[in-house]
Amino acid sequence: MDARLRRVNKEIADCKNDKSSKIELELVDDSPFHLKGSFPGPEETPYEGGHFEVDIRIPDSYPFQPLKMKFITKVYHPNISSASGAICLDILKDAWSPVLTLKSTLISLQSLLCSPEPNDPQDAEVAKHYMTSRSSFESTARYWTHIYAGGPDPNSGDGGKGRSGQKDEVAMAGLEKAHVDQFEAIGFERGKVIDVLRRLNYRGANVAKITEDRVVEELLKP
Repeated sequence: MDARLRRVNKEIADCKNDKSSKIELELVDDSPFHLKGSFPGPEETPYEGGHFEVDIRIPDSYPFQPLKMKFITKVYHPNISSASGAICLDILKDAWSPVLTLKSTLISLQSLLCSPEPNDPQDAEVAKHYMTSRSSFESTARYWTHIYAGGPDPNSGDGGKGRSGQKDEVAMAGLEKAHVDQFEAIGFERGKVIDVLRRLNYRGANVAKITEDRVVEELLKP
């Protein structure tokens, strides 16, 4: 058994034996070098109550090269791509150290959910939302946790879902329904309105800085 396999097997066993961390690992296709990690969302954050899964690939030169990780669960967070699950975290790049392990790296990801770094974003649109309106960002992150990570229903009524039981695309984008309705009422298609308002970061204090003419100008573009 080579050194990499011995180390990985030990780290997997350590995770299984440590029930207190709530970090879990399982093999993908029976390969010890392709794993799925999971952990609960941190308490007192918009991710509380959610269950988050991470794809983990162990490089040939591990532990001298960092683990390759990306979120399987969709997460609304400045340092995680809302499209691909790619992660911006220093220990997965130039700050990696061979003393880090599967468990300690997953715990660092869990900590990242507690402490976003919007000035070094993976998802620029989400980072702008975070810096423009923290409360609106947290509402959106909580809604994504409910929809994608099995978190608690953020509303006492229909959980932010439409009458048909579909996801509320306005809530998913972190926008105000009144703003979307305003531009839809003058004849623009709802999906286009949501896309444009999201790109313009039409939220919080920014709304007063963006004229209606500017929004219409963007909506008229092909």
